[in-house]
Amino acid sequence: MDVLAVTGYKPMEMNIFKQDDPKISFVKAAIQKKIIGFIEEGLEWVLISGQMGVELWTGEVIIDLKETYDVKLGIFPPFTNQESRWPEQMQQTYQELLMLADFQQPIYQSDYKGPYQFKAKNKWMVDKSDGCLILLDEEYPGSSRFFHEEAKKASEQKDYPIYTITPLDLDDIVQEIQMEDPDYWS
Repeated sequence: MDVLAVTGYKPMEMNIFKQDDPKISFVKAAIQKKIIGFIEEGLEWVLISGQMGVELWTGEVIIDLKETYDVKLGIFPPFTNQESRWPEQMQQTYQELLMLADFQQPIYQSDYKGPYQFKAKNKWMVDKSDGCLILLDEEYPGSSRFFHEEAKKASEQKDYPIYTITPLDLDDIVQEIQMEDPDYWS
């Protein structure tokens, strides 16, 4: 697999309302663990649309991994100015990622016009990638369900693997990180 699309929940869907919420570090650790495995198997590009939450965190993980691994980040928002209504701190993170990305270009060269832009973005991301990684709880799919449905359609027509990070995976990461802390054992 050369190109991986990554998506998942927005922060509020995970009850994360602050940029410094400790839960973010666990989500990023889970993303990093999965992506390093893919890089070691030949992954070259990670594609995101740059939405708040899992996608921005993935972008930050990839920028960090670029110091050690040969991996590239592509950001393809559904339309221009997608961040215009976001909290200021998230807008800043998004702008920084756009500058650091290896490639970035909106799918539609216009502002928001309608939900069809999100649907087209999901289809485009699936079409341009060899597989996807989704942070997903199938019982509570949230906004990730739309991308997941598009990915499932693709996997029925071609070899398109769908990898997930589940709540159980996040629990495992939390335990791993806690066990690495020497104070955990005292």
